Amino acid sequence: MLRTTALLALGLPIAVLADPLPSANAVFPAASQVEIELGWQLFYDPILSGNKTVSCATCHHPRLGTGDGLSLGLGDGGTGLGTDRIIDAQNPPEQRIPRNAPALWNLGAVEFDTFFHDGRLQDDPSRPSGIRTPLGTEMEMGFDNALAAQAMFPVLSGDEMAGHYSENDVAQAVRQGFITGEGGAWDILAQRVAALPEYRAGFETLNGAGSNIAFHDIANAMAAFITFEWRADNSPFDAYLRDGAPLSDDASAGMELFYGKANCSSCHAGLFQTDHDFHAIAMPQIGPGKAARFERHNRDVGRGRVTGAEDDFYRFRTPSLRNITETGPYGHGGAYATLEAVVRHHLDPVSALNAYDATQALLSDGDFTNDTTLMQNGTEVAAIAKANELDPVDLNDAEVASILAFLAALTDYDSLNGRLGVPKSVPSGIPVDQ
Repeated sequence: MLRTTALLALGLPIAVLADPLPSANAVFPAASQVEIELGWQLFYDPILSGNKTVSCATCHHPRLGTGDGLSLGLGDGGTGLGTDRIIDAQNPPEQRIPRNAPALWNLGAVEFDTFFHDGRLQDDPSRPSGIRTPLGTEMEMGFDNALAAQAMFPVLSGDEMAGHYSENDVAQAVRQGFITGEGGAWDILAQRVAALPEYRAGFETLNGAGSNIAFHDIANAMAAFITFEWRADNSPFDAYLRDGAPLSDDASAGMELFYGKANCSSCHAGLFQTDHDFHAIAMPQIGPGKAARFERHNRDVGRGRVTGAEDDFYRFRTPSLRNITETGPYGHGGAYATLEAVVRHHLDPVSALNAYDATQALLSDGDFTNDTTLMQNGTEVAAIAKANELDPVDLNDAEVASILAFLAALTDYDSLNGRLGVPKSVPSGIPVDQ
């Protein structure tokens, strides 16, 4: 009965109970090993940041569940990983990164076509580039999909990778609005990569002798790597669905609650426990909020910032729950450091919001004045509460424990270190965070 319930929740008919889930080849696009390994090196190489001090892995490291282990991270101007990351006194960051670093598990699966907490990047066949992005008509061609594009937008953020104001060529181009085209920020980074013989040789193997290295080539290689490296589809839950391997009693009870009384699957549905939609669940807001530099508020209205629709205010994308035990802190702002805390938030979101204690957030070095500013503003908190769309759910402590056991059964332990792992070195010669 439990297996039937779970399969129905996944959208699979009872008639296929004895059949396996879709094969990896049907779910994850294939790529050449050359492209994958180029993306692997580029992912860990700080050459793609303005000051050559931050790589993609700084905020998405396998040691930290493909996140950074922090509620809100420190990008450019910090050194170290996770809770050990400290501020560089010679070049301190202006603020924390406004949103929690999302995990990368299974983002290469074909069903993932919308990215970032607010969905501002999305596959869109109606656009000339095939992707809807904040760059609009200025978006360059050649990106394979939105996954490739999303991997390359953090290089434009001063807080994340570009650097402050005009302190380097990339930051200066971004500040002046030169993103695409010759001399734009992306072109500057592509030229850096092309100047390194090992990268040039790799891309010539991939694209042909004498071929140029465009920024979309870098992005596509990164997407190929993410697809290959961060696939997590061999959890105990997958084994249960594929061949009936039993879950523990607690996990089985949790699965029944997840797809039943607790109503978790109303949002966390499908093969990877996400409906790919946006929901307002009264999540507490810490940090600077998602705002332009000229704005003085600390709020983050999520999807509403993209669409401008009031009905979308405070809605955020439903995250996948694969490897969820490894990807804390949780929420778009990382408000909750533990999985149990965020599960309990879902039981009564408005009450949890009003009772939120910001000391449970997991922040690294630095004392920024806006860390808790919004949560001290009753009007702002009331607006978040008003947008909530989740009804309270009455679960006792044992039932919460069972749900946590089921969530643990979504962990693919063999995937946690990645298939290629962390390289010892990268072609730029810049040290790699291990």
